[in-house]
Amino acid sequence: MPPDSTSPDPPPFLLLGRILRPHGIRGELRVEVLTDFPERIGPDTQIVVGTDPENVSSAVTYQVVKARKHQHFLILQFEGINDRNSADPLRGHYIMVAFKDAVPLEEGEFYLFQLIGLPVYTVDEDFLGEITDVIETGANDVYVVHGPYGEVLLPVVDDCVKRVDINAGRVTVQLMDGLLGE
Repeated sequence: MPPDSTSPDPPPFLLLGRILRPHGIRGELRVEVLTDFPERIGPDTQIVVGTDPENVSSAVTYQVVKARKHQHFLILQFEGINDRNSADPLRGHYIMVAFKDAVPLEEGEFYLFQLIGLPVYTVDEDFLGEITDVIETGANDVYVVHGPYGEVLLPVVDDCVKRVDINAGRVTVQLMDGLLGE
């Protein structure tokens, strides 16, 4: 029987990106996108900027004035940052949004942090363990599960992950050949 697990408390902030460098001379910033929903960052978005996403005690809040996509990056301009000299000190900083201000998710969507600690069962009700990490590979995510079978890596593809039910607090999977080292 699995240990009791509950979904972790939401983090105070959601990571959106990392400022790479100033872009041009008018205070715009080139941002590496670290969110699946960059289109949710636009004018009037309140952005929190800090050097450490785990410790935001010295973070500063800015209002986004302009936002546009450029190649694989976002180009943002914050209120009060109007030239390259005022933009340059933000190089390497992270941009975040307060969790309470995040755009609500659509039906069936969830945040990766909500998966941590969820028990994972096969479609035959065999307990595999709990999700301890999510690896983002680019092609598909991989759930890292620790339990009675040791570490099991589950690719997040339709043939394997059959159901993620955040409200019920469980993930149901169909094991593919070779996932348990058989």
